[in-house]
Amino acid sequence: MNIENITSLQNGSDIRGIAMEGVKGEHVTLTQDMTMKIAYAFSAWLKAKLGTDRLAVAVGRDSRLTGQHLAQAACMGLVSDGNQVYDCGIATTPAMFMTTLDPEMNCDGAIMITASHLPFNRNGIKLFTKEGGLNKEDIAEILASAETIATEFKAGGKREDYAFIPKYAANIVKMIQDKTQMEKPLAGSKIIVDAGNGAGGFFAKLVLEPLGADTEGSQFLEPDGNFPNHIPNPEDAGAIEAITSAVIKHKADMGIIFDTDVDRAAIIDEQGHAINRNGFIAFIASILLAEYPGSTIVTDSVTSTGLTEYIEGLGGKHHRFKRGYKNVINEAIRLNAEGTETHLAMETSGHGAIKENYFLDDGAYLVTMALIKFAQLHKEGKPISDFLKGLKEPAEATEVRYHIEAPDFKTFGAGVLEAFKKYAEAQEGWSLVEPNYEGIRVACGDDAGKGWCLMRMSLHDPIIPLNIESDEVGGCGKIQKIIDKFLKDFPELKR
Repeated sequence: MNIENITSLQNGSDIRGIAMEGVKGEHVTLTQDMTMKIAYAFSAWLKAKLGTDRLAVAVGRDSRLTGQHLAQAACMGLVSDGNQVYDCGIATTPAMFMTTLDPEMNCDGAIMITASHLPFNRNGIKLFTKEGGLNKEDIAEILASAETIATEFKAGGKREDYAFIPKYAANIVKMIQDKTQMEKPLAGSKIIVDAGNGAGGFFAKLVLEPLGADTEGSQFLEPDGNFPNHIPNPEDAGAIEAITSAVIKHKADMGIIFDTDVDRAAIIDEQGHAINRNGFIAFIASILLAEYPGSTIVTDSVTSTGLTEYIEGLGGKHHRFKRGYKNVINEAIRLNAEGTETHLAMETSGHGAIKENYFLDDGAYLVTMALIKFAQLHKEGKPISDFLKGLKEPAEATEVRYHIEAPDFKTFGAGVLEAFKKYAEAQEGWSLVEPNYEGIRVACGDDAGKGWCLMRMSLHDPIIPLNIESDEVGGCGKIQKIIDKFLKDFPELKR
């Protein structure tokens, strides 16, 4: 694989590629050589930014089969540029950022080798400074540099193993103890973890058990990059079914599920109901709004009207923005800078970032907040299912993804959205939702589907996703039927 393909690895603010063969028709696009050069280029970029000749950088990885080799390559690139490198082994994405804030390590930057929930043969690279994850403009600059950079060995480089996860877990334990004013706030409860064979298995033994919880029934805690049990993705139906079944089987008070690198999570109540997507946003928002009344909550574009009503009912403001976790986070940061108090930025996918936690995309921190609330409810003898009784869920929800079979898919897609806007305005019982920051969102009246729909362009792919929700059974079909009439004029769109 020629090095000129490094820039093609960029996916927004992430770097991702195929790291191993094994799937028919796919070839490797992310190699050890590329990873070494990217780490070297990151080092050169960060040195120039900080005005220093030597950095301290931490490197971690999730459980993927290619993770160890790519992490070694990253370490080599950093050591070659004369840096102090801490190899943290299997770790989580949020933990790697925290190495930049840890008073002992005090890292200038961090590298996490992960591809989140993508298939087993994928892998990727996330880059951090003390300011947080890099934006896509920074990633583009570093990858462009990596294509042509001349690597050389500089004196002073050193790599050492550093087990950071135990320290990271201990900090979570202390936070929960401090917030609850109890040493064992989870005593008498059963809480189980499903790590999906990713990097989050430590949470049961190093966080929950020291706090007094019974974790018997936890599953798939051992790291295994084959992901033999289910996709490590809190949005995946099979993954949710696995943790839901475990909660019911073991009569647990709460279930926790993480994605591969623990930047996303979801929780399950004692009845086996998943608190994810709109529900998880509502859960975290309610906690923050109790502490910061009137705060704005930033979400992605596909959140429900029921969530808006829930947030506003608690005195908050709902700012529905664009898809993409960095888009949501950056919007929250922008609002704060402009004087609009904003404490939560969260996607329905489970990506969530909180102001008090450096707006870090951190599933473990969200679960930590949930555990603090659970401990309070448990002390009062209340189940966690009581917490979201005020959230109105739709009767139906669906997503359809239309593939664009046109050469210039971006121009074609923009034309479809403009035409859909005009079409929607002409439909009886339909009205455009404003303000709206992504695609065309339509409120569908009681006689026209009793819900809403959103048509938008995918962030990176030749796809137009269509989300529909309705408050009546059969409503999604009613809305879809109206949209199908519109789509007849666009044969280039295939379901």
